[in-house]
Amino acid sequence: MQSFFTLLPDADMSAETENVRRGSSRVVQYKWWMQIALFTMFVLSGQSAATMLGRLYFNKGGKSKWMATLVQTAGFPIMFPLILMYLPSKTPSKQQQITKKPSWTTLVILYMFLGVFLAVMCMLYTFGLNFLPVSTFSLICASQLAFNAFFSYFLNKQKFTPYIANSLVLLSFSSALLVFQSDSEQTAKTSKSKYIIGFVCTVAASAGYALMLSTTQFAFQKILKSQSHKVVYDMIVYQNLVASVAIVVGLFASGEWKDIGDEMNGYESGKVSYIMNLIWTAISWQIFSIGCVGLIFEVSSLFSNVISTLGIPIVPVLAVVFFHEKMNGLKVIAMLLAIWGFASYIYQHYLDDLKEKEKARIANRQVDLTEI
Repeated sequence: MQSFFTLLPDADMSAETENVRRGSSRVVQYKWWMQIALFTMFVLSGQSAATMLGRLYFNKGGKSKWMATLVQTAGFPIMFPLILMYLPSKTPSKQQQITKKPSWTTLVILYMFLGVFLAVMCMLYTFGLNFLPVSTFSLICASQLAFNAFFSYFLNKQKFTPYIANSLVLLSFSSALLVFQSDSEQTAKTSKSKYIIGFVCTVAASAGYALMLSTTQFAFQKILKSQSHKVVYDMIVYQNLVASVAIVVGLFASGEWKDIGDEMNGYESGKVSYIMNLIWTAISWQIFSIGCVGLIFEVSSLFSNVISTLGIPIVPVLAVVFFHEKMNGLKVIAMLLAIWGFASYIYQHYLDDLKEKEKARIANRQVDLTEI
């Protein structure tokens, strides 16, 4: 009897410990899903606003491709307050002590590579957006999902389940439908040579962007090896800093900087609108970058790309509101397919979350039995 009553407090303590662990696990999971929701909102809102403002820039008389490219990366200074919030403490934690930080040489090479790569991708996207109809541009951009799936399989060991495959197919189809809408008026304004250049540039940009996302995830896992959000903001700032310097060099080397004054004076909405367009485009792209890199850090490059592709059908809806374009049945179907594909991917992560909870529950039981 004595041994029986001796075990009772341990059993009660074990049950209490299990409840605490479950409560703590739920808080962590809710916090994680809130972060994913926030990053998703940043990607969708930033991408949609930046694309609309970029289209408005060309519609109102903007002609400088280097300037249109520069605003995609030049807004990185807004990251400085966020970096200051996540400065490491003077006494590093045990996790920070165990994890060996990469050398400065490695970081410089990494950020230089990603920054120059980003500058090239931004320029290619600028050519595509300027020379192609919106629906064709959106269709080709959707191909980055296939490229990303290929690179993620080899670089990030991405596993493909039926729900993820279903999501990729639906999101690709949703964007592919946009090519069937009428773009005859805009196509007539574009010469055949420019159309081909825009097509090739957009395909190259889609493949390159997918490779950059997979490379970024690889860098987080194998090189940076950190769980700090400061690493995310550092990645955005240094990457965009290098890209901005490279684009500014191109701006002056091409001689387009001489025409900026005339372009500003000839802008249909006036000088103030011209400047505000560039400022808000830069801010929008940085909001998109925060969400995109954050999703890579928290989930995967493929998931980040899925969210980015989900935002492609949103632009035609905004064009109806702000540019008074027509909303046809194909755009509605494209939106529904995109939402379905997004839900399929989220459901797969929900199933993965249930599996992780079950593994944690079994592990906790084994620990409790060992203690008893």
